[in-house]
Amino acid sequence: MSKKWSTAIIFVLLTALITACGSSSDKTTPSDNSGQQTETSAPKDGGNLIIGVGADPVILNPNYAGDRVSLTIDQSLYAPLFQVNNGKITYYLADSLTASEDSMTYTLKLKSGLTWHDGQPLTADDVVFTINSILDEKQNSMFRGNLIIGGKPIEVSKVDDLTVAFKMPQAAPAFEATLVQLTPIPKHIFENEADIEKSTKNNTPVGSGPFKFKEYKTGEYVTLERFDNYFGGKPHLDTVTYRIAKDTNAANLALQNGELNINYVSPQDAPTIEGTGNYDLMPYSEGRLSYILINENSDLGVLNKKEVRQALGYALNRDELITAAYLSSEYADAAHSFLTPDTLFHTNDVATFDNDPAKAKELLQQAGVTNLKLRFVVKSGDKTQEAIALYVQQKLKDIGVTVEVQSIDASALNSKVYSSNATDFDLSVAGYIMGFDPDAYSILFTTDNSSNYSHYSNKQVDELFQKGAGESDATKRGELYTEAQKLVAEDAAIYPIAYTKTIVAVDKRFGGIDEAVLKPVVIFEDLSKLYMK
Repeated sequence: MSKKWSTAIIFVLLTALITACGSSSDKTTPSDNSGQQTETSAPKDGGNLIIGVGADPVILNPNYAGDRVSLTIDQSLYAPLFQVNNGKITYYLADSLTASEDSMTYTLKLKSGLTWHDGQPLTADDVVFTINSILDEKQNSMFRGNLIIGGKPIEVSKVDDLTVAFKMPQAAPAFEATLVQLTPIPKHIFENEADIEKSTKNNTPVGSGPFKFKEYKTGEYVTLERFDNYFGGKPHLDTVTYRIAKDTNAANLALQNGELNINYVSPQDAPTIEGTGNYDLMPYSEGRLSYILINENSDLGVLNKKEVRQALGYALNRDELITAAYLSSEYADAAHSFLTPDTLFHTNDVATFDNDPAKAKELLQQAGVTNLKLRFVVKSGDKTQEAIALYVQQKLKDIGVTVEVQSIDASALNSKVYSSNATDFDLSVAGYIMGFDPDAYSILFTTDNSSNYSHYSNKQVDELFQKGAGESDATKRGELYTEAQKLVAEDAAIYPIAYTKTIVAVDKRFGGIDEAVLKPVVIFEDLSKLYMK
């Protein structure tokens, strides 16, 4: 699953970020475009934007969304408290976030006059409700673990209608990185819901972002309309429609015919789309890891053996795989660690298992595994995933392992791969964007976590993540996460392929691109800034 966040950052920048929370010199607001490039023509109001997405949204609730499509739509429906870009905070619903001298209490101030799409006021009560619902075990939030520090939950309280206090049970260096991922949801809508994730109220969401929900037709589109009372200023566009195009070839044809204004493009298709002359192609780093997910919960009963997972890696050649999938290193850098290079304490100096077929055969023999047949599920029409699967099929054949490639549509793929108990597949292509603090990755690699889709388990790794979340000394914290990276790599929990770049095609008829800010996962940070020229 994919979550969120940003570009390269080092510890010095994180320190600057923490300082920025209490400093007016390092903050901006959505309407402050200082430092951005200006468009040659003045923004105009009106018009409709059509964005291609590869599947139906899983859920229109930002605190339960983990797939790229849901997160992209939720970004327009729900405003965040703040965002971080290159160590600089842009405040949205929040007006400030300050830490006490001992960093044990954080005080969040909201902007005044905020409203939900239904006209109800957005206040501190909504923020407190949101945090407490995440902490409520019955609500099954994937973010709950990030709000448990040293085995104890943070405490959240209302100071007044615009002020919220967060009290830490101990030092929590990752708290701000967690808070940037949490988005307020309306208390008056959800307070009596026994299961927020499964609530039918998510089907007609009431948000606070620049666009409000209008219509959703399964398998076809989700349409949002302008929210005139958006605190960042009335958006320029009348509507934004997310057109569901599950087949990549159909999506590319729609781009060529001008039926889509914005869509992701694979390296293989980039020359064709650029050749139309109608789109600007924008490659950018999302801080994303592309990897082969190995389902240890598979009913084959052998992928939970470390030696077998290592053997699969030894059969492959990472450089060849990158060329097959991404054409060149221009769009991908070889990956070994589960942390991405923009993450604190990242190191690529860890164990890697590739390019040794003889060793692969030896390990399989030691594990007593013969005539292994694997099911590799990929998204139909996704040329990158298909190229990876076909390459793996070819290379594993050389070590006596048969791979059946199963192409299924995006919705079915998400349901299968991201299920908590799926046993009927073995391999898949996956990716994630988790942000600059390594604590965010704990949900992917700690035992029995709902977002641990590989079903990987190592008690030492669990302990390292727990200690790292509460360690305030940067050197000691770095040592903990370095050890975690080494253990996960040694266990071959996943097969990291590459840290990839994403290519977005944007219709040249639209302006405000710089002001809207290209953003990992969700394409743009603030669609209210886009307009038709």
